[in-house]
Amino acid sequence: MGKQVYIIHGYGASPDKHWFPWLKEKLIADDHEVSVLQMPNSSDPKKEEWLETLANRVRSLDNNTYFVTHSLGSITLLNYLEQLDSLPNFGGFILVAGFSEPLSSLPPSLNPFTLKKVDYKKIISATNSRAVIAAKDDYIVPFQLSQNLSKQLTASFYPVEKGGHFRGDDGFITLPLVYNILNNMMKIV
Repeated sequence: MGKQVYIIHGYGASPDKHWFPWLKEKLIADDHEVSVLQMPNSSDPKKEEWLETLANRVRSLDNNTYFVTHSLGSITLLNYLEQLDSLPNFGGFILVAGFSEPLSSLPPSLNPFTLKKVDYKKIISATNSRAVIAAKDDYIVPFQLSQNLSKQLTASFYPVEKGGHFRGDDGFITLPLVYNILNNMMKIV
């Protein structure tokens, strides 16, 4: 039985950037349904528009639903899940280079994404599997912030020695770690 996987890109990215097309192809080959969401105005993101995109594109949330997010896509997903009146149990998520506090490396216009503290307990109680991946040499999202996020979510944490921000510019057109973790998550259920 195939799963539904949503891939959510970050600031300044698009569905055809970095390792997203590769991951989509791999998962489709495994008979999963995959949507790489096109987030609006990624060079000048607005929290409301990004949340609305998730509200319009995420068709069902259940035990067969998984999310893979990158950077700003991670806090967007957490904000989206938290604002749902009744958050049903769902498969899980992998946050790559995720963060939940303001970053000095990003424009202040992105601060609305991190202003409100997320209700981690609500999200934890609804998910079967949670993982956070971070590189020790990330030059955009400090490693410590991703590590903090994994603790707040009681998520499995996967530190990578050299990964930068896991972008195409850092040499990431594939990211087997995400694929492997996701496969393990989908087998557990």
